[in-house]
Amino acid sequence: MAHGLPTKDELLTFLREAPAKTGKREIARAFRVKGADRIRLKEMLAELADEGLIVRGRRKTFTGDPGKLPPVTVVDIVRLSRDGEPVASPHTWEHDGIEPPAIVFAAQKKGDPALGVGDRVLAKLRALDDGEEFRYEATPIRKLSSRRRSVGVFRKQGDGGRIQPVDKKESREFRVEAEHVNGAVDGELVEVEVLGGARYGLPSAKVLVRVGDVGAPRTISLIAIHEHGIETEFSDEALELAGAAQAVTSLKGRDDLRAIPFVTIDPEDARDHDDAVYAEADGDPANEGGHILWIAIADVAHYVRPGTVLDREARSRGNSCYFPDRVVPMLPDSLSGDLCSLHEGVDRPCIGVRIVLDRAGHKREHSFFRAMMRSAGSLTYEDAQAMADGGYDGPHDALDAPVVAPLYAAYRALVTARERRQPLDLDLPERRVILNEEGEVESIRLRERFDAHKLIEECMVLANVCAAETLEDKRSDLIYRVHEPPLEERVEALRETVRSIGLPFAKGQRITPALLNDALRAAAKTEFSETVSIAVLRAQTQAYYGPENLGHFGLNLARYAHFTSPIRRYADLIVHRALIAALGLGADPGRDGLSADEAARLDETATHISQMERRAMLAERDSNDRYLAAYMEDRIGADFTGLISGVARFGLFVKLDETGADGLVPVSSLGDDYYRHEQETGTLTGERTNRVFRLGQRVTVRLEEAVPLTGGLRFTLLEGGTVSGRPARGRPSRQKGPPRARRGKSRR
Repeated sequence: MAHGLPTKDELLTFLREAPAKTGKREIARAFRVKGADRIRLKEMLAELADEGLIVRGRRKTFTGDPGKLPPVTVVDIVRLSRDGEPVASPHTWEHDGIEPPAIVFAAQKKGDPALGVGDRVLAKLRALDDGEEFRYEATPIRKLSSRRRSVGVFRKQGDGGRIQPVDKKESREFRVEAEHVNGAVDGELVEVEVLGGARYGLPSAKVLVRVGDVGAPRTISLIAIHEHGIETEFSDEALELAGAAQAVTSLKGRDDLRAIPFVTIDPEDARDHDDAVYAEADGDPANEGGHILWIAIADVAHYVRPGTVLDREARSRGNSCYFPDRVVPMLPDSLSGDLCSLHEGVDRPCIGVRIVLDRAGHKREHSFFRAMMRSAGSLTYEDAQAMADGGYDGPHDALDAPVVAPLYAAYRALVTARERRQPLDLDLPERRVILNEEGEVESIRLRERFDAHKLIEECMVLANVCAAETLEDKRSDLIYRVHEPPLEERVEALRETVRSIGLPFAKGQRITPALLNDALRAAAKTEFSETVSIAVLRAQTQAYYGPENLGHFGLNLARYAHFTSPIRRYADLIVHRALIAALGLGADPGRDGLSADEAARLDETATHISQMERRAMLAERDSNDRYLAAYMEDRIGADFTGLISGVARFGLFVKLDETGADGLVPVSSLGDDYYRHEQETGTLTGERTNRVFRLGQRVTVRLEEAVPLTGGLRFTLLEGGTVSGRPARGRPSRQKGPPRARRGKSRR
């Protein structure tokens, strides 16, 4: 067998010749795939499965069955053919960038449901011969009821109108009949239900919600929510089940920890409280100067049990999403904001861990518990920090010395352990969009970072490590939080960037967080601090969830699992269930512990919630971009300072110092020169002028355009770049030649 990453054809041949279902480990072993190449192998298998060329089994296995889709499946009508026939795609096809097999419906028979764009149908499929425009022919079994929603601008036409979707993926408008206008006026942003219907012409829609003026601030998050397909409503069945839940009063199967004065420490606008903490000095003479740290986490598993409608909808969402003006929760509010939340002065069920630390922050031992607790105080980060600094004057005075002071003592021990561990120390500033009562952007503020933030972070990291260690010791299935080391090509790009500014970064060294920290510290003493920080950040791989332990590079931990936020992350709920089952926690661990079916689907679940996490991140970023563009709209023509946060062949991305807003300086505005793009070093270089633009450089720009609907900002460069190592003055000169970038030769 050949060494290294196989081609797709080699994978297909191997799987079709394999005698039985084959797992990723066997495939990796057969081709001797190691290290970071395993990520690409997983992606290739997913792509082949999505293309229908192989079949993905329930237990992380694959077979080379050439059948592409099952004989009966759910499909969505996505367009009409040239002859007006409905054309569909499989509803479960989720892979980006690959066109799914097209499906044409067989000739309609009397009694068949009328089908139009937007309809969802359970259909029987028949594969067509290769060479056909459509790879499958479908016969409808039944039309499924569905409420596909869209957001767009209503345009009045006669007694009805049309909807112009704001979603860039919607290629067609919708028609609205007079009876479905619901009072919408021309130019108003509306949320509609897509009805489908007619086989010819535009699909129809019904106005559900009149959001208001398309330029109104509170429409911004809704646009991002829709564009990324984030579910905002729970089914009636899920709401009914959540509403019927009762507060836990029984201590059966639980320790009574209500006498321990746990506190929650959260942002001032937090609606839910996942975690509570308490610390005390260890009285054991053998552990002089040590600490006992208690961490209690909301017992969501008691209320959201495997296989229920609440579980299915939580898994579908994967996580809560946070926007400047709203939260889209993973669980109904009656659970996330009430029964599961560790509110002050209220008895709440919890799952937690008791950890014994020595004076240097080493973990000596830990044990998990299922208990009843009662928060002694809901503190903000500002409250906790004021207590630590001696400047607090508020309703929780009594918690200062007995509760907050011991927590900070334990935190100082954890800091000692952290410094010894050397996780990646990349602390880039974050900004918050602050809205006024009308939903308009009032200001953009830097998020303050107190020791109180770091205290909670260190406690949660330690609890997550304990969860992973315990489940490994019990040989239990679990979902890890994985952050793999940087890929070699990214390391090479980072090395080129660091060396190009005159700092050492030798080849052949094993890349560790400590090595990157050394580079960051060296750069901090120079004008290139931001350049190196951005380059280190861009070198990182994206963290994800997976059932295989590949470690956490950024935290420099051998094993790590998310355990501390089950109200807002499904991964944490899975880890809670695994602990319940593995340790026999509670009165009936068989009912709310990890089920055999869940364990068999962990790979699939991990992939899904990783995708949902990325979707939420993109939606939150898009919403912030739109708010920032709205804030900047009345400042067109103003000058700003910033730094180059991205370099592409078509221009420079600039992040402004004042607001953190990102915008584009098109390469066409850099002067009539040939600009060579060097991806490895993150630079654009003018061939005639030798003017160089690189990541992290300081620049001055003028705002030319701000488009709130898309979140786009466009700048022109006033000052920046270097020529032969010296800062360039003024705007780039205008010389003859095409104003475009030309890609340089790759050094990879």
